[in-house]
Amino acid sequence: MGMMKKYVVEIEKAKEGDGTDGSRVSVGPVYRNVLAQHGFRPLPNTLHTCWDVFRLSVEKYPNNPMLGEREIIDGKVGKYVWLTYKEVYDTVLKVGDSICTRGIQKGARCGIYGVNCIKWVVSMQACNAHGLHCVPLYDSLGAGAVKYIICHAEISIVFAEETKISEVLKTFPDTGKYLKTLVSFGTVTNQQKLDAEKCGLEIYPWEEFLHLGTKDKFELPSKMRSDICTIMYTSGTTGEPKGVMITNESILSILSGVNHHLESMNEEFRVSDVYFSYLPLAHIFDRVVEELFISTGASIGFWRGDIKLLIDDLKELKPTVFCSVPRVLDRIYSGLVEKISSGGFLKHTLFNIAYNYKLRNMSRGYNHEEAAPRFDKIIFSKVKEGLGGNIRLILSGAAPLSASVETFLRVVTCAHVLQGYGLTETCAGSFVAQPNELSMSGTVGPPLPNVDVCLVSVPEMGYDALASTPRGEILLRGNSLFSGYYKREDLTKEVLVDGWFHTGDIGEWQPDGSMKIIDRKKNIFKLSQGEYVAVENLENIFSLVPTIDSIWIYGNSFESFLVAVVNPNQESLKNWAAENGVPGDFCTICENPKTNAYILGELTSIAKEKKLKGFEFIKAVHVDPLPFDMDRDLLTPTFKKKRSQFLKYYQNVVDGMYKSSRR
Repeated sequence: MGMMKKYVVEIEKAKEGDGTDGSRVSVGPVYRNVLAQHGFRPLPNTLHTCWDVFRLSVEKYPNNPMLGEREIIDGKVGKYVWLTYKEVYDTVLKVGDSICTRGIQKGARCGIYGVNCIKWVVSMQACNAHGLHCVPLYDSLGAGAVKYIICHAEISIVFAEETKISEVLKTFPDTGKYLKTLVSFGTVTNQQKLDAEKCGLEIYPWEEFLHLGTKDKFELPSKMRSDICTIMYTSGTTGEPKGVMITNESILSILSGVNHHLESMNEEFRVSDVYFSYLPLAHIFDRVVEELFISTGASIGFWRGDIKLLIDDLKELKPTVFCSVPRVLDRIYSGLVEKISSGGFLKHTLFNIAYNYKLRNMSRGYNHEEAAPRFDKIIFSKVKEGLGGNIRLILSGAAPLSASVETFLRVVTCAHVLQGYGLTETCAGSFVAQPNELSMSGTVGPPLPNVDVCLVSVPEMGYDALASTPRGEILLRGNSLFSGYYKREDLTKEVLVDGWFHTGDIGEWQPDGSMKIIDRKKNIFKLSQGEYVAVENLENIFSLVPTIDSIWIYGNSFESFLVAVVNPNQESLKNWAAENGVPGDFCTICENPKTNAYILGELTSIAKEKKLKGFEFIKAVHVDPLPFDMDRDLLTPTFKKKRSQFLKYYQNVVDGMYKSSRR
């Protein structure tokens, strides 16, 4: 292959730390994407806000299909039915006028609550038009989160899908001070009207709200790049959700960076593209991709909101671009593997021959279209058909996709499968892998051409940003960063220092300029479905079980559930054993499967009692009679758990628990 292609260029030199008291740690060189070596591409003069993105596409492509949903006739599901850019625009202006009749003005906060659908995007665009801060509400942040966000953001109007109206009404009277208008995407029951009246809340079904503003026409306010466009609440390690403030400029910078990246490979989005919208619009990943599609004049089709019907919707829509999280891709992967292995010996053998042949050619540097065109036709086209037949790009984000699943999908789907990395605070994508570079499997690729990146040493974890293999905390800088946490100057100052955002993730530069995420700085990790888990908080809850003296919880981003090692309380366990006819001394009792089941049951019941979310439950446990101690280097002198040592010590136990619990 000759010289390795390098995707980044150094723009600032490394800075040595003073090493002695750790007050100044070393900072690696600052790099940016080689496409932007002479500076980031400036934004076009016509674009100041997300509203401009939509408005310009309406001018350019008024009759293009923009948003589609499947029609339901007599309870039977049918084809996708589309609204054009112009039709959506006209509806958005109506909704905007109605919002204004309620006395809501630029800078007010507007909540949107529900599964992705046409009305979600219409409400979002009405916010864009009138300079309202769009605040998505979602319940996976926990039971009290919706109430917390309405009060914290002082939301005055909420748009909600029909099934969520009762959830919003439950937040009264606490939210009554702020929330004055509630609009249902569907209808409103008489009972809901009565409940709303009691709270001094005006409630409207969608059709009625649409015609509130027909008498008056309101001018759209002038808006700037620096205006806040959306406040997205995200779960922190501890405490309440944090409101991430994102400006118009942040979103426009990301769109510009992604376009620059895709153009450099002749892969840019086209008018004919179709996007399958099912990842929540309440998260930045999907929001940004939908803005990209809107800026292109392409089409967005929505799922029906049911994970079991997802593949059916996918086949009907036949999208060209599919964004996903590893959890869903893992399901697709295991479904395909199952189909192949049950296809009889001949088919199975033929598939393996084709797979290995194509993979070998791709590893040699062939593009996926050229690696095995005949096998694509005879064998892999069937996989492609299973995903609708038109997919050319699968983007995976939110958690790491295992290299084996990524490689498999790259070979068999006949599409680019790209992993990206970013946070709400960096407005989604900060890194994205290159197509046709098989060596990038397992990395998140190089930075997009709109951010600067450097690594900072984390001496207490043994990561050195100046080592021959540089490792350290990933810091990002650029116009796509958030502008702070809403009403939390203190938290903002912790992570935004001199223009650099401290991600809390540990990365390792690869020789070609790709980044590999290898660790997390705090005791928080992500499960494979992209949910964050704060272990310390959970360990405090589970230690409330009287039979437990001490517990260590573990999870990682390749697994969808948590496992734990427990030190039981000797006295209380012996009493239980005596009552339940479990014989033997303390160690023997600990090894008994009955004991294991009992302790797991105790953990489950406290999880239910404390209303923990499903992914926070412990799914497998190992009972260790030997207390966690300093002799085995598991604890610090102040009895804090050394998590990396725990994992080293219990690695086989952990592997065993995951193996036996996977269904």
